[in-house]
Amino acid sequence: MNNHDFPFGDHSLSARASGALWWSARGVLVVSDLHLGKSDRMARRGGTFLPPYETQDTLSRLEAEIEATGARTVICLGDSFDDLGAEQNLHPDMRDWILRLMAGREWIWVEGNHDPGPTDLGGTHRAEVALDGLTFRHIATDDGMAELSGHYHPKARIAGIARPCFLYDARRVILPAFGTYTGGLRAGSDVLSGLMAPDARAVLIGARTYVVPYGAC
Repeated sequence: MNNHDFPFGDHSLSARASGALWWSARGVLVVSDLHLGKSDRMARRGGTFLPPYETQDTLSRLEAEIEATGARTVICLGDSFDDLGAEQNLHPDMRDWILRLMAGREWIWVEGNHDPGPTDLGGTHRAEVALDGLTFRHIATDDGMAELSGHYHPKARIAGIARPCFLYDARRVILPAFGTYTGGLRAGSDVLSGLMAPDARAVLIGARTYVVPYGAC
């Protein structure tokens, strides 16, 4: 099963095995925490040297999702770049690739804690976005709105293997990180347990989706 459809608010959403979320009725594709340029940022700051291919891999998977869904709108839920310097240091080929993906569709960059300022790539830059009763932001809040967010990179374990996952309950969806070089926070951690309702579900991603009760995470 390559996706998991679930009701949220008055809408039907689909958690895809890729880690992208698809809102078919609106033609909206949502991804979070791309962290483009992470290898560049780590090298600049004296960290571990990583093979500099994560931007290419992340964009390749994002392009595949756009083509598969025919998305008319793409919302990136923050931390699209590992820092503002990573956006400025993008290789020209990667910059052109992003511009090609953006062409002909609405593209919204939601502000994250890693990339709090606007990019010069075009599109729309917002602190958060409201559409048909749903709020899209980077970090979950307690304002009572039906919200979709990222930031925490949730992961859960099945058959002894940790997988990135979506978390959702009646009023909150937390997306997994879509970026290639991203770690994760255990879905059952105190931080995430404080956000999710006891009857929440986790949707583990990978070659296919697996849905488990949140309490099993």
